[in-house]
Amino acid sequence: MRIAAPAACMPRWPHSALPAELAPATARLRSHLLDLIRPDGTLHSPCRSRVLESALLLALLDRARLELPARSRLAAYLSLHCNSPEPLDQLMARAALHHRPGPAGLLDVEQFLARTPDFTGPRKRALLHAVLTLLDAAPTADEIATAPEASSLLGLHTWARVQVTAVKAVLAHARGHRLIDKGDLELLRSTQRPGTVWEANLLIHLSVLHALLPVPGQYPVVVEGVKTALQHQRPDGGMPFICDEDTWVTATAGVALHAAGAAASVMDLIARRLVALQHPAGGWSYTDGVQLPDVDCTSVAVEVLHLADPDAYRAPLRRALRALHALRGKDGGFPTYLTGAPSEACMTAAAANALSTQGPAYHHEFETAMSYLASQQRPDGSFPPDWSSSRLHTVSRAVLAASHHPRRGPDSPAQHIIRKAVRLVADCQNADGGWGQQDGDASDALSTAYALTALTTQNTPGPATRGAAYLLTQQQSDGSIASIPDSIGPRPFGFTVPALADVFTLLALGHLTRRLEPAPCRIPPVTNADKGQGVIRSSPARHGPAQAVPERGARGGSEGTRSAVANSAAGRRPPCSPPSGRRHADRAAHPPVTFRQKTGMRR
Repeated sequence: MRIAAPAACMPRWPHSALPAELAPATARLRSHLLDLIRPDGTLHSPCRSRVLESALLLALLDRARLELPARSRLAAYLSLHCNSPEPLDQLMARAALHHRPGPAGLLDVEQFLARTPDFTGPRKRALLHAVLTLLDAAPTADEIATAPEASSLLGLHTWARVQVTAVKAVLAHARGHRLIDKGDLELLRSTQRPGTVWEANLLIHLSVLHALLPVPGQYPVVVEGVKTALQHQRPDGGMPFICDEDTWVTATAGVALHAAGAAASVMDLIARRLVALQHPAGGWSYTDGVQLPDVDCTSVAVEVLHLADPDAYRAPLRRALRALHALRGKDGGFPTYLTGAPSEACMTAAAANALSTQGPAYHHEFETAMSYLASQQRPDGSFPPDWSSSRLHTVSRAVLAASHHPRRGPDSPAQHIIRKAVRLVADCQNADGGWGQQDGDASDALSTAYALTALTTQNTPGPATRGAAYLLTQQQSDGSIASIPDSIGPRPFGFTVPALADVFTLLALGHLTRRLEPAPCRIPPVTNADKGQGVIRSSPARHGPAQAVPERGARGGSEGTRSAVANSAAGRRPPCSPPSGRRHADRAAHPPVTFRQKTGMRR
């Protein structure tokens, strides 16, 4: 997702092409994100409440006959969603509160499930069926009938194995079949530890408790599990899908902050935190304490370490690249979690961006990833469903990956990807200048940020001018960005991590700014007058080692982070000079990491 070295034939845009407010808006947003960074380098953004988990917990309290003070808060949260514009949320909220159901046919099951990749369809159909069964809202005539393969554990990662097992037990109990076999019981019980939500996933945690409740002897486990879940009840009374996804958010923010000219000490702080979170095998998971790594987090972390200092982080980069290479499919694509699982376009774009940091060492892997992406791109320029409800998410990441191709001939897969994607973006711009998640949807900041990022690969500003103007209208007084969420998990259920709108908007603004003609500073430094503390220098170059980071003050924002940046500012070139240091070049002068150096193997 990082900024690519501009092609020699690509002209700079005039400053008049973009709104005059771009520079101060970028500085405010960058400052807002820096305020979220903790002293250890983590950008913390808790997952917000969701109707799905809130309804499941309320139903569990009722089924287990547990009268707890938290119940009234749960009910109050759900009551706010009884008339939600989202059909599934309305259906679940009404069912959990035992209200009259909404209009018949409120939920179009097939349309909802169409937002999942084909290979996950049977499992997600079974999950939806189980949820509605637990809420006494399952359609009549077995309208969501599940296929036998929905219960198969073959080739599934650990989260899916537990979720499928819980769903199987819930549906079996509802049909009056035997409750659960010994192996399934052991698997479900293995996820229950007082005070800890397994893999930080509240949906799986609550699903397991529902599956265990009818099993003789498991009531104490369920009661303890409810107590554990309630530790994560949000201030609004609802329950989240996951506790947070801070590792993913932190890594993505690192790329965005670099694009927007954050100081090298900030990059080092984030990079050190990511190194501390790296798994022994080389990958990263979405948050601390989660055992299952994924391609997305690993790929973006690779980009951050490369941007921060490819020499200093050479060892963790080597481990990460080996982990990515191990997941590569025979088709040249990459799955989300497991070797041998179906490749996905979005994950392949993420991995290609990471592989491109290594230049010729991974040329073959990068080329085959481009070929896979080109094969998955639809005639209209979009890609199959991914982990976002916005079709422009994968589009933007594929364009960025393709833009790192060192030789984009007119007939190359990379150029075909860019050409088709940009045509889609240009064709679906709304009258207000923004873009929506799907064709015909109202504009939102996240989809607009994705679109603008893709458009920065073009020779002329074109629709980016109006798009940037729309995006700036979504900035709030504190510098943050207002947007509907686009994250989904498990697919196709949406959830909200608020900082992602800030992160992807900053990334887009950084890409836009780097397309402008050289000129006096377009992203002014944050000064004492702006924030009443510290000085932010926006140069991404580093001269000398990073300084120690002092502890943050009681105010809680980014005082420690800002102090670290200020300590490293002396002697640095002007904030808006183009990046020129060896460590920030896309093709570094040092030899790239190779498997051959580590293992002697021939690829």
